[in-house]
Amino acid sequence: MTAAGWMQLVAFLALLLALAWPLARGIDAVMAGRFALGARIEAPLYRLAGVHAGEETGWLRYTVGLLIFNGVGVLAVYALQRLQAGLPLNPAGMAAVAPDSAFNTAISFVTNTNWQGYGGEATMSYLTQMLGLTVQNFLSAATGIAVVVALVRGFARHSARAIGNVWVDLTRATVWILLPLSFVFALVLVSQGVIQTLSAYVEAKTLEGGTQTLAMGPVASQLAIKLLGTNGGGFFNTNSAHPFENPSALTNFLQMLSIFLIPAALCFVFGRIVGDLRQGWAVLAAMTILFVVAAIGATWAEQQGNPALAALGADQAVSASQPGGNMEGKEARFGINASALFATITTAASCGAVIAMHDSFTPLGGAVPLVLIQLGEVVFGGVGAGLYGMLLFAIMGVFIAGLMIGRTPEYLGKKIEAHEMKMVSIAILVTPLLVLLGTALAVSSEAGRAGIPNPGPHGFSEVLYAFSSAANNNGSAFAGLSADTPFYNLMLALAMWFGRFGVIVPVLAIAGSLAAKKRLPATPGTLPTHGPLFVVLLIGTVLLVGLLNYVPALALGPLVEHLMLWSAT
Repeated sequence: MTAAGWMQLVAFLALLLALAWPLARGIDAVMAGRFALGARIEAPLYRLAGVHAGEETGWLRYTVGLLIFNGVGVLAVYALQRLQAGLPLNPAGMAAVAPDSAFNTAISFVTNTNWQGYGGEATMSYLTQMLGLTVQNFLSAATGIAVVVALVRGFARHSARAIGNVWVDLTRATVWILLPLSFVFALVLVSQGVIQTLSAYVEAKTLEGGTQTLAMGPVASQLAIKLLGTNGGGFFNTNSAHPFENPSALTNFLQMLSIFLIPAALCFVFGRIVGDLRQGWAVLAAMTILFVVAAIGATWAEQQGNPALAALGADQAVSASQPGGNMEGKEARFGINASALFATITTAASCGAVIAMHDSFTPLGGAVPLVLIQLGEVVFGGVGAGLYGMLLFAIMGVFIAGLMIGRTPEYLGKKIEAHEMKMVSIAILVTPLLVLLGTALAVSSEAGRAGIPNPGPHGFSEVLYAFSSAANNNGSAFAGLSADTPFYNLMLALAMWFGRFGVIVPVLAIAGSLAAKKRLPATPGTLPTHGPLFVVLLIGTVLLVGLLNYVPALALGPLVEHLMLWSAT
């Protein structure tokens, strides 16, 4: 990495820590009900909805409520897309979205994935963007916060049957965390040049004398929550590479910070709720180490450039050193350092927003975001989802350590027994199953191969990336795959839904089981879960358990492509 790359990374982490620490105090107070003004404002809302705010439920009722809530969200977003031609706030006269695309998009935004097989400015009306997609950006992020808080309550409580009230948790996460942060951030973005308007599209004259249509829209309001909620769906087809979404280097840096802000803060919230801040620091340390290694690897790979182009330059008596590295598919405004860091952040955090074409990265550079997704989106990960995913690996880690020393494994004073390990196994294995089966079906079927324009290992990487992104609810793409077809719309929608709730249901089952257990006092034989040894154990568990499932597939894709690229020169 260059000096500029190191400075950018250090500044990013320093500011992230400075912002996440105070935010964690606010999130903890809100979710615990200690925000007095909030309770007074919430009360009439609960009465109107028939919700008994003081009544908490067990994990099963909590889960059913969450599934019903998100199921209704799918129906609402689907209906908006299918009916948008006859609805208001459609100045460009957008037609109804095709059924398969509408189904895929509805699942995508409800599951916090925001996979887009369409161009936003050419497909969605303002009403659909605001009332459908932006609203789900809030609600899907609130779902992740509610689930992780319920799981952490399971660790903090003992001999209890309840893990919380799902409607209260969703309300508090939306109204007092996501809405205020998004409102402030949207104002900052507008002040820096991000557009926010309901005006019709603008016809502009080009330098050549032609006419170009400039898409307009309420961009800043959707952009703020797409980043803070680790959603990632762009208002425009080019996402955060579009100058109306990302006008400058400053907005680019702020967008990167906003993606990690809530996931980092939730680590401290975890420590506060369980009564030991060191536990939160340990989880955050493991996430940060994995992230820094990935960021360095992606930046280094992109700075090496394409050896085939270097060889061509040498033949033509041009400098073969390629000091600019690999600029293909990157915004000249941001360059390699910012593009590689953004790609690392957005795939580590389950966001999916992009400022560069991951399809144009070098094989090893493209492998970094792919691997981060395949780890289960636990390196900071999505809002809430990253932390509860990492806690699953923590449970797995202490279980493995217990087997090694012949003790019943414990984590935060709770015995980890057969039931918890069954649920952990289901949650960890469901996404690799969806990814590998989906990829195999795509490359072995005519309908799947029809969308692959690039033959060989790169085309395989595109398919593998698509199913990895969908099942792990990231939403970014290599962008070379023609995925807006009935086959991919259906297959990826199924991967997104079961990748989201196939993990959430076992997590909530674990929360209920842990809450019912008694808390055990620490003994000299108890494994400390707040020190460097545990951080190393957690990182090792993530890499060994999370990544080994994908090694053969990675060998067929980016690894083979890397060897072919360099051996050819």
